Amino acid sequence: MTTLHQEHTAHSHAHGPDCGHTEVPHGDHVDYAHDGHMHREHSGHWDECEADGHVSHEGHDHRHGQDCGHASVLHGDHVDYLHDGHRHAEHEGHWDDH
Repeated sequence: MTTLHQEHTAHSHAHGPDCGHTEVPHGDHVDYAHDGHMHREHSGHWDECEADGHVSHEGHDHRHGQDCGHASVLHGDHVDYLHDGHRHAEHEGHWDDH
C-alpha cells in the first residue's frame, strides 16, 4: 500500500501532542484526525494522508463498534477504529486496513 501525496493547502493549524486532535500512528509517522480526514506533516506543510487503493485486513475476526475498546475517528463518510498501530474500516463484510 502506498500513500498519496496530496498537500492540504491553506492549513494554518499546527498539529502536535496538545492540539486537541486524535493522534493516529501510521507507519513511520503520525497522522492527526481533523474534520473527517487525516493530516500528516511533510516537508514543512501538511498532507492529506490517504491510502492508495483498497487493502483488506485478512484474518481480522474482531468486530469493531461503539463499545469494542478501540478508539474511533471520523474518516470521510465512515468511522475508522485504531487498532495495533493502524486504522480499520468496515467495508463490504470485511475490514480494510488504512
